[in-house]
Amino acid sequence: MKVILADDHTIVLQGLRSLLESKTAVNVVGEASDGREALALTEKLKPDLVIMDIAMPGLNGLEALQQLQTAHPLVKVIILSMHVEENYVGRALRSGASGFVYKGSAFDDLELALKAVTHGEVFLSSKVSQVLVNGFLKTSSEPQKDQKMLEVLSAREREIMQLFAEGKNRAGIAEILSISVKTVDRHKENVKDKLLLKKDEEIYNMAKMFGLANH
Repeated sequence: MKVILADDHTIVLQGLRSLLESKTAVNVVGEASDGREALALTEKLKPDLVIMDIAMPGLNGLEALQQLQTAHPLVKVIILSMHVEENYVGRALRSGASGFVYKGSAFDDLELALKAVTHGEVFLSSKVSQVLVNGFLKTSSEPQKDQKMLEVLSAREREIMQLFAEGKNRAGIAEILSISVKTVDRHKENVKDKLLLKKDEEIYNMAKMFGLANH
């Protein structure tokens, strides 16, 4: 099985590669430090599986997952993250993740996830499963409201929202996304209109709530 790893911490990538290559039969063919690089490597290397963190700069793991599943529906994705809040887990599964492994788990969890993926099954760490159960038992509908708000934005609008929240300026975002500054401004205003925001500073708070801002 050919695998790409995506995480913005080099020491995590090195440790994960070492464990996978010494304890499993997978072949790690590439490493990415953000979601956009993971997408480019997937296009180039055609892996069977991408193991990806959520909190990455530029393009977070949830956005990358959604775009990857659209462009490469046969490539499986396992999310490996410390962020196991209900809205993150729910969005990952709805976007097509084949597994969600808590980073604080033992390596055994990732091995079980790999086995599940090869059999066409979905694997969740026990901590992740508990989050989903707790969410199901809640009477509050706030997570559903948040998800509906997020769905009114286009994929490009969510990308721009994250980049603004990470402190990128208009010119920097235009260069990253290969679009004009005027187009960046138009998307930013669309975000504000759709989410009923009045100030640019409010974009960061919304991005964090939606899991778009890098932690």
